[in-house]
Amino acid sequence: MKTNVIFFDTYAFFEIIRGNPSYEKYKHMTILTTVFNLVELNYGLKRQKGRQIADRYLDLYESHTVPITSGDIKQATELKLRKKVMSFADVIGYVMARKYGVKFLTGDEDFRGMKNVEFVK
Repeated sequence: MKTNVIFFDTYAFFEIIRGNPSYEKYKHMTILTTVFNLVELNYGLKRQKGRQIADRYLDLYESHTVPITSGDIKQATELKLRKKVMSFADVIGYVMARKYGVKFLTGDEDFRGMKNVEFVK
C-alpha cells in the first residue's frame, strides 16, 4: 500500500475546500481521483460557490485523474448492485483506489468499515 498517495472521493475534496482540520494531513499527499469525482465536485461547487470557483478547482485537480477501463466499470457496477445507495462516482472511485493500491479517502457513511477505506469525518 502506497502511503504518500491517496484516492480522493468527492467528499474528501469538499472537506479539503471547506478547511476541515481532520483532512489537513491529506492536503500534501499525491492525489488520485476520477473524472466522475470532478463532475460531482464541479457541479456542487457551482451550486454553492459559483462558476468561477468551481472551474478553478476543476482545473486544479484535472491532472490527478486516472483512466478508467471497461474492466473497472464492470467491477464498479457489481459493487453498485450490492451497495445500491452508493453513487456511480463512489463505486468507480473505490474500485480505482483498490486498483492503484491506495486508500480511498472519504467521510461518506456508506464506506464506514469497508476494507481499503480511510474514513474521516
